Amino acid sequence: MDAYIDALPPWQQALCRELRDVLHEADPEMEEVIKRRVQPYFVLHGNVAALLAARSHVNLFVYDGAIVPDPHGLITAGHDNQTARTIAFREGDPVRRPELLAFLRAIVADTARAAGGRSSAGARSDRVRGQPVSATQSSRAPT
Repeated sequence: MDAYIDALPPWQQALCRELRDVLHEADPEMEEVIKRRVQPYFVLHGNVAALLAARSHVNLFVYDGAIVPDPHGLITAGHDNQTARTIAFREGDPVRRPELLAFLRAIVADTARAAGGRSSAGARSDRVRGQPVSATQSSRAPT
């Protein structure tokens, strides 16, 4: 995951690191997983979130997000999606840490209660805990 973040512009690097910290604060047992060779995911009994940097913003995809209420209006896209919704951050946008942390903790609790959460079976992934992943460090994501 570090290689993915390090390749981004400085403002996106800082944002991704802050989001990573919030995700690990939501549950310290959250694992960092690389799927589809480059896509950073955070998993705990299934997918919890994923990062995707675009030219003008960073998307935080939250899984099971349609089940968890969003009383603080964090979600910016995918409101009707039953699998994942998006929180987009543009340069200079604040990370509303307390609200995001509560939202992520609710997703973790929902995913854990759902008997293992959404299956990631069949997806190629490389596990990391804040460490770069080499081509020889590959394993399946937890299901």
